[in-house]
Amino acid sequence: MLAGARRLPARLATGFARRAQLILCAGLAALLPGLTVADTIMAARYTDPTDRYAHGILGDAVEWGTLEVTLKDGTQRRFILPETLVFEDVAPRLSDLDADGSPEVIVVESSLTLGARLVVYGPSGRLAMTDHIGRKNRWLAPIGAADFTGDGRSEIAMVVTPHLAGKLVILTFDGAHLTPIATTNGLTNHRIGDTDIAGGIRNCQGTPQMILAEMPWRTGGDAKMVAVSLSKGALTRAPFKEPFTQQNIAQALTCAIDPS
Repeated sequence: MLAGARRLPARLATGFARRAQLILCAGLAALLPGLTVADTIMAARYTDPTDRYAHGILGDAVEWGTLEVTLKDGTQRRFILPETLVFEDVAPRLSDLDADGSPEVIVVESSLTLGARLVVYGPSGRLAMTDHIGRKNRWLAPIGAADFTGDGRSEIAMVVTPHLAGKLVILTFDGAHLTPIATTNGLTNHRIGDTDIAGGIRNCQGTPQMILAEMPWRTGGDAKMVAVSLSKGALTRAPFKEPFTQQNIAQALTCAIDPS
């Protein structure tokens, strides 16, 4: 459907400029043992738009077929998905998950039949992944990565099925596997049709907190905004008096407002 005179969907027509702004760049990084300077990832983006997965959770049926990473020497590597998969996401995220000074790339891959999974890429391709959710049109929304456990390494936070169970999951990465260490339900960071993933992670007093909404969160209605922390293996919530709106989220992420 992308060929011919069909007008591109609004998210795709504006998406190139918006997503170009979302390309995340890493600073000068230390090298992984055994790798050359060219193997350090500096930036990443999605390319090759495709409509082969008609889920439309991000506002239209256009997703992405390729992850392109830029290395420190300026060369690029492209990881092209098979026809059975798409990148169902707003932008790849760069984070140094193993504390070696060199970033990995966090993405969402969706199967046309088995739904979404979270995947970590390195300069040579996939390093680790979760299982697919298990059925088509089931999605997950990453929150980001931070040192939630205080061990000096970053963990990944995501919301699995943010429109259904709203399952918050914290995952550790050991270089080859993603392992859940804490979960709780009833939290979300996305509404069906929104082109962006809301909320995020803040670190106001030395402890990372996830800024999320308590379910339900629907278009035209307010949701309760909460700060979620991990302590001794348990996830705890602290509610804000302010609702989960774009302005309040921005203030919470910059530590301008705190839970009541």
